[in-house]
Amino acid sequence: MIALLSVSDKRSLVPFAQGLVRLGYSLLSTGGTLAALQKAGVPATQVSEHTQSPEILGGRVKTLHPRIHGGILGRPTLESDAAELKANDIPPISLVVVNLYPFRETVAKGAPEAEVIEQIDIGGPSMVRSAAKNFAHVTVVVDPDDYDAVLAELAKGPVGEPTRRALMRKAFAHTAAYDAAISAYLSEQANEPFPEELTVGFRKAQGLRYGENPHQKGAFYRAHQAPQGPSVAFAEVLQGKELSYNNLLDLDAALALCLEFPERDAAIVIKHNTPCGVALDDVLERAYRTARAVDEISAFGGIVALNREVDEATAKALAETFLEAVIAPGYSEAARGILAAKKNLRLLDARAHWPKGAKAAPYRELRSVSGGVLVQDRDVVEPPSDWKVVSKRQPTEAELLALRFAWRVCKHVKSNAIVFATGDRLLAAGGGQTSRVDSVKIAAARGGASLQGSAVASDAFFPFRDGLDEAAKAGARCVVQPGGSVRDAELIAAADEHDLAMVVTGIRHFRH
Repeated sequence: MIALLSVSDKRSLVPFAQGLVRLGYSLLSTGGTLAALQKAGVPATQVSEHTQSPEILGGRVKTLHPRIHGGILGRPTLESDAAELKANDIPPISLVVVNLYPFRETVAKGAPEAEVIEQIDIGGPSMVRSAAKNFAHVTVVVDPDDYDAVLAELAKGPVGEPTRRALMRKAFAHTAAYDAAISAYLSEQANEPFPEELTVGFRKAQGLRYGENPHQKGAFYRAHQAPQGPSVAFAEVLQGKELSYNNLLDLDAALALCLEFPERDAAIVIKHNTPCGVALDDVLERAYRTARAVDEISAFGGIVALNREVDEATAKALAETFLEAVIAPGYSEAARGILAAKKNLRLLDARAHWPKGAKAAPYRELRSVSGGVLVQDRDVVEPPSDWKVVSKRQPTEAELLALRFAWRVCKHVKSNAIVFATGDRLLAAGGGQTSRVDSVKIAAARGGASLQGSAVASDAFFPFRDGLDEAAKAGARCVVQPGGSVRDAELIAAADEHDLAMVVTGIRHFRH
């Protein structure tokens, strides 16, 4: 019995190889894998000795040889294959243990293109695909986490067909993800974010009990490389129940809004993917208490994002309300002790990718539709500094501050989005309606008397003046909106009629 071992990920390599030798396997190996085995005293034959062909082209050609691929692809139970193998002195290889050059890691460290290109594995994927194709006769292992299970099964006899089939599926997924990483790198190098053929690679992070509802199945996959900034997918889960599909969506929404405000301590409360509390302060506890007070009923069972390490005082405030999850760039020891009493509360620590002053990193969003995928850049555009004032009344400095706050929050509310705010807190929001005036009315009903003197933001232009009339009626004193309606002149006249200061941005923030 022959096993071929050629791995970049050398976790558990030596004990696995030792186990194979004890089971009677002869080992073939190459390069660094062979060196690791020899250093550990594990007997192994160099592939070039087996093929009687030297490694050439600086190691680019090692295993691309009939004595390797014939041994892997041959079907010993097929009379013609068995005869050809014998005639060409090609012994069957029944176990192929291969994982691929560290392409992603090389890209991640910012290596020059020439070095990255050398990490495009050729022989490895060829052997994996050959072994996977011939899974009826060959066991292919690409993941060190499978070593123990394979050894245990080999100790009882040949690896069974169900295991070989499962390993085959895993092998093809391994090479597909590898090729996707290469394709993504080359597209990025060519500044081609939307290539003709879109290949993406994700790895299963966990199974989910269900999707949005108990009758829907679900799973969570994360990218092979962390984005350049904080993310839910790469945060460390410190405690609490298993994250659900809806938890993950809400955590991502909370984190995205939290990253809008690196300049001050920020607290975000999200319920059903919608902001129900947003506040800034110079003290994190006060920011959270203010955000929670915006809508304490909705905050119950909500998701919280904070942009500073959670201290003892903030932890005590968090513990006062039932929350589903909290994400932050760390927790003090005292805070951990307080929150540990909330055993079901999910705590996520994103400090590893959350440098001071971190903002949302640009990346592609993928959303599925029936039979396809929509791809776009995430909406991380900075608020412009040159907003155009179109009303007779100029906004005051305080009003401009409130407008900028409202505009940043508005980006994260479902269209048609309307946000009332001050310079440091959300007062009320309405969104997800089929008419903009209905969103204004919903926000006005929620905000009540607190909206007097507020700023209002609209994610897209007001198609009619009725929405603006309702905002003024609710108490708004200034408004920010993209402009661009055929009725802009009518809207400007309405703003002047209500003595509203109005600015237009030229940018909209639809969120469907």
